[in-house]
Amino acid sequence: MDVEKVVGAGHSRESKSNQTVEYPEFDHAAEKKLVRKLDLYIVPIIMLLYLFSFLDRVNIGNARLYGMEEDLGLEGNQYQTAVSILFVTYLLAEVPSNLVLKKLRPSRWISAITTSWGIIATLTGITQNYSGLIACRVLLGLIEGGLFPGATVYLTLFYTKRELALRIGYLFVSAAIAGAIGGLFGYGIGFMDGIADQRGWRWILIIEGLPSFVLGIATWFLLADSPETAFYLSTEEKQLMKLRRDRQAGQTESAQRFHKADVYAAFKDWKVYAFCVGQFGTDTMLYGYSTFLPTIIKGLGSWSTAQTQALTIPCYCLGALSYVVTARISDSQHRRGLYTVIFGGVSVVGYGILISDASMGVHYFACFLVAMGLYVTVGLPLAWLPTNIPRYGKRTTATGMQLTVGNASGIMAPFLYPSSEGSRFIKGHAVTLAMVGMGNLIFAFMSWYLSKQNDRRRHGEEDAKVAHLSETEILELGDESPKFVYTV
Repeated sequence: MDVEKVVGAGHSRESKSNQTVEYPEFDHAAEKKLVRKLDLYIVPIIMLLYLFSFLDRVNIGNARLYGMEEDLGLEGNQYQTAVSILFVTYLLAEVPSNLVLKKLRPSRWISAITTSWGIIATLTGITQNYSGLIACRVLLGLIEGGLFPGATVYLTLFYTKRELALRIGYLFVSAAIAGAIGGLFGYGIGFMDGIADQRGWRWILIIEGLPSFVLGIATWFLLADSPETAFYLSTEEKQLMKLRRDRQAGQTESAQRFHKADVYAAFKDWKVYAFCVGQFGTDTMLYGYSTFLPTIIKGLGSWSTAQTQALTIPCYCLGALSYVVTARISDSQHRRGLYTVIFGGVSVVGYGILISDASMGVHYFACFLVAMGLYVTVGLPLAWLPTNIPRYGKRTTATGMQLTVGNASGIMAPFLYPSSEGSRFIKGHAVTLAMVGMGNLIFAFMSWYLSKQNDRRRHGEEDAKVAHLSETEILELGDESPKFVYTV
């Protein structure tokens, strides 16, 4: 939002295009203190929730290295089917889950689904056959599907547009950490192979599923439902939260309530569909890489299972670091498209090297390049779209759509890496490269288009469309208002 601020005695004034709005004096030091408090009470819980969610979803990749296929008698593409079937129910749950999030209260809803998936993930470790594995994966996807879209919308209730990318970025840092500790835990738990007459893969699933159950119970008490009901905010801090929200264009009182018209508006907005398709392209990389990195690295050389697990850890650490740094820069500059495209290009180069006939060391280096771009390219668009939709109903629907379509790639990704095509997996890498390239082109176009729209609005070329409306009615238009400035 373009803001011209004058701080006077007891009040400040913001000029938003043709509109002048006066607010009480804004204490920026108090705001920084408030954001630090929000980070203290919100970020650790959200990070842990997504960390264990992601770990429980993809640890089947580590379990594969410890005899899962042999013990369950999996043949042909049955392992790939077990991996991908989760995403069928996962994506079907995302939009409905977001639509009931506020009604059922975030603390209660997120607590319930976390506790439930913790039970399912743990019990996956005692399955005895292919049918049991499929049943657990179907239920796991159905329950877990509500977490990420719910967490994304939840963060928009507390943070401003300029703060959101870093906080959503923390979710992807959690995914990277999950990949790293998944390899570390897999390495350690693998030595439990044979304890109590149970194979190592069973211990991996059982031990890594239990923390979700405990965290789900704790979330009931630790997660606030909204700024107005947050137990950790004082009355003055709650007033400051309201002022922060009101200063964002389109963030009216009415816009924060759920309206069916806003849901329909999301389904009719072509920009939402463009982000959905771009997300599908980049998420192909997310699920292919996260699930099959141990298999890919094992195929690079004569590594033991333990060595393979250890070699995955640095890749994930680099991915987490690159996202944190980039998200901070993105928030400070209020730019999303530029960094999405740059880091998408880095991943494309990584896959190009993996396809090439290079040495083992060069191929391992390529795994780092893919990781470096992975979380930035996947994560920034998930902060980009909601920051451009100020009305809650449209925002929560659009976010659910974006994640639903994006996660649909999880159905396809496992079949890109069949065992029969190891150890090079050229087809899998080539398809992923093409999908990331497609996503990059879409996001580059959206950045250009939104910049052009901002120019039109800045020059008043769309003012005639709302000449007959009052200032209040114009603000209620949300992102369709000529006074709204898109993040590019």
